Amino acid sequence: MKEILMGTGLLLLVLVLFTLFSYKAPQGSKAMSGLANAAVASFLVEALNLSFFGEILNLDLFARVGTASGSLGGVAAGILVPMSLGVSPVYSVLIGLTCLEFKILPGFIAGYLISFIVKYLEKKIPAGLDLIVIIVVAAPLAYLIGDVTSPIVNGTLGTIGSVLTSASSASPIIMGIVLGGLITVVATAPLSSMALTAMIGLSGVPMAIGALSVFGSTFMNYVFFVKMKFGSREDNIAVAIEPLTQADIISANPVPIYVTNFIGGAMSGVIVALMGLVNNSPGTATAIAGLAVSFAYNPPIKVIIAAIACAIVSAIAGLIGYAMFKNYKIVTADEIRGNRNIKEKIA
Repeated sequence: MKEILMGTGLLLLVLVLFTLFSYKAPQGSKAMSGLANAAVASFLVEALNLSFFGEILNLDLFARVGTASGSLGGVAAGILVPMSLGVSPVYSVLIGLTCLEFKILPGFIAGYLISFIVKYLEKKIPAGLDLIVIIVVAAPLAYLIGDVTSPIVNGTLGTIGSVLTSASSASPIIMGIVLGGLITVVATAPLSSMALTAMIGLSGVPMAIGALSVFGSTFMNYVFFVKMKFGSREDNIAVAIEPLTQADIISANPVPIYVTNFIGGAMSGVIVALMGLVNNSPGTATAIAGLAVSFAYNPPIKVIIAAIACAIVSAIAGLIGYAMFKNYKIVTADEIRGNRNIKEKIA
């Protein structure tokens, strides 16, 4: 129990810090979007190609592609985060290439901080000369930031992942509730669940809990959005496929959506924990990849049974959420996007 509390506490601290960063830091939400895209470009490619096509189907080309992509999370973050903040592609790649030796979060930190320096230098230095100055100043600074932050960041996140992995065998039900609920909530929050599980190096039963809980959430969110009438039919389908596409609706209605997702994720997490499924591909807390990769580490029939069970209890959770919040005052997509359109016309 002590290990579970320690791991959960550290995980919650990370989530709080990233949430504060997303909402309070300059262009924080854009930077987090870049981090999520970096996780897709590196870890999702690794998960599908290496773990599924490479290890299940024994296709060497796909295995090599997955290995190459998974090793470049820091480069991906170092490129995509600056681009999300409006840095030119050339300078974004310049920053990203300095992050070759670093993992995704140090690359994210370097890319975020150096973006502001690059934009400042572009404004203050005459065109033509700015390229030389940025090469001499920004590139070494990006490397220095990655080099300084790597031991601290990787050590902290590695500790969280190892503690949660070891604690999962001590109390699988509690671990299923905690991880299933939290990771499913994160899947709808600005911090990508895939990026989070990749950064902390989650594996084994905890990663299986995260992967299949997020898989189940597709059914839960569809049912919940339909019943609550948050948006159009297209919005309902989109939130099932990728919750972050409906970030405006989610951020406007955090209480009902987060509570419902925690309930559904916890229910799915308990199922996966009791069945003892494992997933040794960190960063696969996403609906399609999480399900596909599960077949690489578990008997197929066991994965199918678990997936069906998670889908059923998650859909039920969507109905439970509706029963709890049907009289709750919500903000609909029409209200959110209608206000936005009015502001754009006025501007």
